[in-house]
Amino acid sequence: MAGKKSGNAAKGQPALTHLDAAGEARMVDVSSKPATERVAVAEGCVVMSKATLDLIVSGNAKKGDVLGTARVAGIMAAKRTSDLIPLCHPLALSKVTLDIVPDRKLPGCVVRATVKVTGPTGVEMEALTAVTVACLTIYDMIKAAERGIRIEGIHLVEKKGGKSGHYRAS
Repeated sequence: MAGKKSGNAAKGQPALTHLDAAGEARMVDVSSKPATERVAVAEGCVVMSKATLDLIVSGNAKKGDVLGTARVAGIMAAKRTSDLIPLCHPLALSKVTLDIVPDRKLPGCVVRATVKVTGPTGVEMEALTAVTVACLTIYDMIKAAERGIRIEGIHLVEKKGGKSGHYRAS
C-alpha cells in the first residue's frame, strides 16, 4: 500500500511500495484503491547530426518512415509495459499518444508520450516505456546512417490523478 513503510524504509523516507516487510519484491495490491482518471506524460530525445535528421524529415531513410514506425512502436510498448517491467500491473489503457517532433536546434527528435487510464494505479511506467521504445526505434531505423546517435533525457514530465496527486517536473 502506498504510504506505508516497508520493513527497511528509513525514518522520514518514503516507503518503497514494491518491497514487503522482509524486503522481498512484490506486486502492490491495488484492489482497495478507487478507480480514478490518471494521466502521465513522459519525454525524451534522440540527438543526431543535422544530416541524419534531414534523412528522417525528407523521408529518405533506407528503412522507411522513421517517425511513423517509432510512433506505432511506442504505442505498442505502452500496451505491453507489464510484460517488460516485472511488478507493473496490466492496465486497460484508454489513450496513448506519441508526438515526435524534429528539432533542428538539437539536432534530433523530441519524443513525448501521453498515456491515460481510469483505474486504481498510475500510468507513469507506460508513458516512460512508450518514450523509451520510440527512441530506440528511431535509433534502430537510422543507425546505418550514423552510429553516434544519443538517446537522452527520458523523464516523467507530468502525472495527474491518484492519491499522490499532481506532479509536474520543474
